[in-house]
Amino acid sequence: MISRTGLRLPDGALIVLSLVSVNTALYATNETAQPSRAETVLNSMPHIQHISDVSISPDGALIAYSANEKLFIAPVAGGPPAAISVEGGLRLRDLAWSADSRRIVFVADLPGEAPSAQVWTAAADGGAMTKHAELKGYVESPRFAPDGSKVALLFIKDIPRVAGPLEPMTPLEGEIGEETYEQRIATIDLSDDRFAQVTPADMYVYEYEWTPDGKNWIAIAARGAGDANWYVARIYSFNAQSGEMREIYKPKYQIAGVHVSVDGKKVAFIEGLMSDEGSTGGDIFIIPTGGGAARDVTPNIKSSPSRLAWTGPGQITFAENVDGSSGFAVVDAKTAIVQTLWVGDELARPSTEFWVTNPEKSNTTLIRQSSNMPPEVWAGAVGHWKQITWLNEAAKPNWGEMRKVHWMNGNLRIQGWLMLPKDFSPAKKYPLVVNVHGGPSAGCVNDWSERSMATESAMGYFALCPNPRGSYGEGEKFTQANVKDFGGGDFRDIMAGIDALSKEYPIDGKRLGIRGHSYGGYMTMWAETQTHRFAAAVAGAGLSDWLSYYGVNDIDEWMIPFFGASIYDDPAVYAKSDPMHFVKAVKTPTLILVGDRDGEVPMEQSVEWWHALQTLHVPARLVVYPNEGHMMKPVDASNYELRALDWLQEWFEKEPQSAVKTGH
Repeated sequence: MISRTGLRLPDGALIVLSLVSVNTALYATNETAQPSRAETVLNSMPHIQHISDVSISPDGALIAYSANEKLFIAPVAGGPPAAISVEGGLRLRDLAWSADSRRIVFVADLPGEAPSAQVWTAAADGGAMTKHAELKGYVESPRFAPDGSKVALLFIKDIPRVAGPLEPMTPLEGEIGEETYEQRIATIDLSDDRFAQVTPADMYVYEYEWTPDGKNWIAIAARGAGDANWYVARIYSFNAQSGEMREIYKPKYQIAGVHVSVDGKKVAFIEGLMSDEGSTGGDIFIIPTGGGAARDVTPNIKSSPSRLAWTGPGQITFAENVDGSSGFAVVDAKTAIVQTLWVGDELARPSTEFWVTNPEKSNTTLIRQSSNMPPEVWAGAVGHWKQITWLNEAAKPNWGEMRKVHWMNGNLRIQGWLMLPKDFSPAKKYPLVVNVHGGPSAGCVNDWSERSMATESAMGYFALCPNPRGSYGEGEKFTQANVKDFGGGDFRDIMAGIDALSKEYPIDGKRLGIRGHSYGGYMTMWAETQTHRFAAAVAGAGLSDWLSYYGVNDIDEWMIPFFGASIYDDPAVYAKSDPMHFVKAVKTPTLILVGDRDGEVPMEQSVEWWHALQTLHVPARLVVYPNEGHMMKPVDASNYELRALDWLQEWFEKEPQSAVKTGH
């Protein structure tokens, strides 16, 4: 048997792996050669400060946020922000407010290969900073107790890597399955900094919230390994003193965003078919805090709620994906009547659970952005926000116009986003690159990005990001429409979009490209088994063989809701969607990119696809990024993008140039 750490790649891949291992940037920075067109485009992209962890104080007076991993507090009424830093210039994250708006708590990461962190509190003005703990392991989600006497947090003791399935997996060695690292709720008593792990040692807690009386936590948790078992997690009540647990809800699908009502009597959460922890969409449900039947208060809603907050005893305000755009609405918990508050063709999204003030204020804070508007912090009543930060006002887009588009596939209406080539002229024909999003439970949005569609547009291509069935934005029925049908209706939806847009825009049908990562990588591999229309393909972290994938990935529980059974119990439902079963049909030149420690879609899947294409004499190139997981660090991500653009250009240039008048 071949272990993940001992995998021997064929000679061609070893050469590429060696180059990437020595210096990823070598591919892009050979000073003796002229930079490629793609390199010139990448170097021309604007750079912004990345904003996260945006939280509004309960009284609505202050906004705390992180910019480039530094912490700031800004007054909503206006004025300069106060900067917060700790000794050593550590990365700061995961901030939260106290109920009285007088303090914040946050995590400071310590340097080192294995995670360790400090837990700090500070006054609302950025002063009176106190370090309360230094913990060996992974720390996240600190929360003040309602009375401010304690801080709770999620903690994994002595884990050798950052938690989460997107992170690089620890290489296998020794006897497997001997140790499971569980994420538990722990507390720090702020009077004496006494630390205690409270919830049971055999439970992995994914998210939690204090009840208003401070006696309990309502949490989403599961037994066993954290990466896989999020898909089978349930809702529990834990006693905040003893850790005694009681199950209060077993869901049918995945759950996220658990919140306790202001009066402590009800719990609201989002349940739906979700393919990745953190990528949330579904319907809003309510259950009694003590347990009981769940009630769907947004049945048949034509959107995908993603974050919620109680804004009164019987009212829930929520953010949602509406037909690929951002929206906010409220639902009455008793009548289930939904009222839309605002919808915009941009990405306007809360970045933490602390995005709404107390019910009397009901102000919100979020990050707003679009393809022509870089991200900034905004705050205020929904739809009446005012800008809080101007961190990226100098950044200007270096790409073409983004347009919201629709098309029909039979009786189904599909939405997507089309970016025009930079300096677009209707008198020319241009290549088109289809960008298939990950997930599949996710969605393309109109956001600010210096990769993918933006760089493709700057290269002079049309860039399409479709939201086929299985995506968010059209309601839960649409999200579940590719269950037991991967590569079926979703693939036809994408191809129908190419055909429809080719009738409206000057797209060169001989220069079509397709690319994607994760589910998008799978769909890229699948597409080239079904059609020869694409001149080039780029498959990132793609899934090529369901049988081998089932045995080596770290999150296999995700597959049951989508296929109805394991591959061992129903191999036929997997086989009809399996690229490897149809690989002999492939003719498309393919670039394959993957991290060597990817647990969601392990490297072996990419090696298997590359080996098959090599055997079939299909032009193919494999690049393996060492010490990378499912998502990559900035240097490798830039190299990934450069290689993708170079590959597309190489094969587009092999087709006849079509920059001729079209009569448009």
